[in-house]
Amino acid sequence: MTSPSLPGFLATHPALVLVEVREAKGSTPREAGAYMLVAPEALWGTIGGGQMELLAIEKARAMLAGGETEGELDLPLGPDIGQCCGGRVVIDLKRLREEERLRLLAREEKARRDLPQVFVFGAGHVGLALAAALAPLPVATTVVETRSDAIEDLPPGVAGRLAALPEAVVAEIPAGGAAVILTHDHALDFLITREALARDDLAYVGMIGSATKRATFESAMRREGFAAKRLARLVLPIGGNAVRDKRPSVIAAMVAAELLAVLLGKRGS
Repeated sequence: MTSPSLPGFLATHPALVLVEVREAKGSTPREAGAYMLVAPEALWGTIGGGQMELLAIEKARAMLAGGETEGELDLPLGPDIGQCCGGRVVIDLKRLREEERLRLLAREEKARRDLPQVFVFGAGHVGLALAAALAPLPVATTVVETRSDAIEDLPPGVAGRLAALPEAVVAEIPAGGAAVILTHDHALDFLITREALARDDLAYVGMIGSATKRATFESAMRREGFAAKRLARLVLPIGGNAVRDKRPSVIAAMVAAELLAVLLGKRGS
């Protein structure tokens, strides 16, 4: 079973092998640098699954049992190992020592700081469902609320922010981040959206609602002096229209996919 956090996993498993993809050529499940940790009876992370990963786990556990400190696997991803990717991977295996543990913690902390930032305004049914959907994904999520009790039970890894004036929090979203507006108050939605659209450096500004709500908001925004080009940046409704289902969990899944396409798609381009 995978530990929910690297520090927790390192603290509870003293004997570990670091399994890291050194080279990835052609079509492969993961890129060079992908890694996992193997303990005698537990795993953290993945290098792509399939027979390739099983072979790496077997090798790592043999190292733990036999006392080896380093190893290597050079695997063509073809019929010989029951995979059809067609690429080739070279995998390094190394017993984890203290200095390597510290290096991994520093690496994960840097990766965490570099994650795209998603600010979810409102912790109603959809807001909480979206926080749960985003929690395991490679984004840093903050839920902003005016009600303290609404953010008491957020998923692990999701930050809660209590704010009397949520619209003022928009200024704190790092460049390239996202604002998802899901509050219980249309007037508050307008204030938050106005601040978000006034910025030119946010990757995504979205609001829950209907085509009617969009028309109402656009009319109000035009009276505030917002140009059509700026208003066009507003995603409303959020989540697209491929699935017409208003259950919070479904809306959250569609919005999470929409956010990943915007936030991670740009990074991979």
